[in-house]
Amino acid sequence: MTLISTRRFLQIAGLAAATFVLAACGKKEEAPAPAPVASAPAPAPATVYVVGTDAAYAPFESQNEKGEIVGFDIEVVQAIATKAGIEVKFVNTPWEGIFNELGQGGRDMIVSAVTITEERKGTMDFSDPYFDAAQLIAVKETSKVAKFGDLKRLKVGVQTGTTGDEAVSKLLGKTNTNIKRFESTPLALKELEAGGVDAVVADNGVVTHYVANNPGGKFKTVSDKEFVPEQYGIAFKKGNSELLGKVNTGLAAIKADGTYDQIYTKYFGAPPAKMADAPASAASK
Repeated sequence: MTLISTRRFLQIAGLAAATFVLAACGKKEEAPAPAPVASAPAPAPATVYVVGTDAAYAPFESQNEKGEIVGFDIEVVQAIATKAGIEVKFVNTPWEGIFNELGQGGRDMIVSAVTITEERKGTMDFSDPYFDAAQLIAVKETSKVAKFGDLKRLKVGVQTGTTGDEAVSKLLGKTNTNIKRFESTPLALKELEAGGVDAVVADNGVVTHYVANNPGGKFKTVSDKEFVPEQYGIAFKKGNSELLGKVNTGLAAIKADGTYDQIYTKYFGAPPAKMADAPASAASK
């Protein structure tokens, strides 16, 4: 067996060490893993404004066979919301207590054929007017009623807490037993059809719609200049000027581009006459 000299051994060992060093120097360093990219924060959910409406007042607001809330008021507010860039949700809310819901913050606005009155302005704010209204008398075709004063000795149906209720109460006396009060105007009109009352006094839009859609009732309508003109507005909690401003902007836009006239014609058969300046009545739906 041949022995390796010390010098030869050192030469071999040195060569091996140099090779190891060169190999180590030639190795590429791995790039550090990129830091995870922070995801963008999720956008805040859009505010959905809750709109209270008493959906028993066709053609302004009612429920269809699917339980959906539909009507003139509903389409007007939907069109306003589109123009104003806001989202709305309609919630059926009984008339009695509807303004309490608004005041307590349960509803952001109310659209329910609400007449603008000085009394109500003390506790809530209103949009610009969006509908002209007046009281109208419904009677049977055979009735001899020709004016409001002819109702003095008759049984008259009204919806509780409305302008019709207020007007008839002034004519007959608030506690007169001939005044029959109902939860809704359609219920009062059904009572007229059944013969339980001799006449019904209510807002013209509702009466006209009901008479036209119930020919079997054999009704006719009677108008009277004694009735004070009224205007409907969208109601807001007192001081909610930001939302009120958005709605007024949207309302002006749908009036300007013809959308309002289209909706009005759909429900009432013809475009509206120019809105008149109406004095505020004492109470109304």
